[in-house]
Amino acid sequence: MELGIETSARGAAVVVAVTGDVDIQTAPQLQECFDALVAEGRSTVVVDLAGVDFLDSSALGVLIAAQRQLSDAGGELRLANPRPHVRKIFGITRLTEVIPLYDDVDAACA
Repeated sequence: MELGIETSARGAAVVVAVTGDVDIQTAPQLQECFDALVAEGRSTVVVDLAGVDFLDSSALGVLIAAQRQLSDAGGELRLANPRPHVRKIFGITRLTEVIPLYDDVDAACA
């Protein structure tokens, strides 16, 4: 499955809506998106995960790297709308201790 990435401004935040599978084949595309947003000076990035069917360890690595990039630039990465099986992965890996997880995009952008 192809990875879809769409960005949109939402107040002070940028929402990155991701669809499809984020795996070793597609994770570099997501990393490129984060790199571009940091280069543009974006500080708050919300990743809308509602359309993500699957993610693997390479996807988790990209999210952690993005959090570090944004934090170093004075910003923050936020995750929103995960499907139950994706939320479970974040719980098992304890990623939510590093990156905040919200039930919806509106809450993440607030």
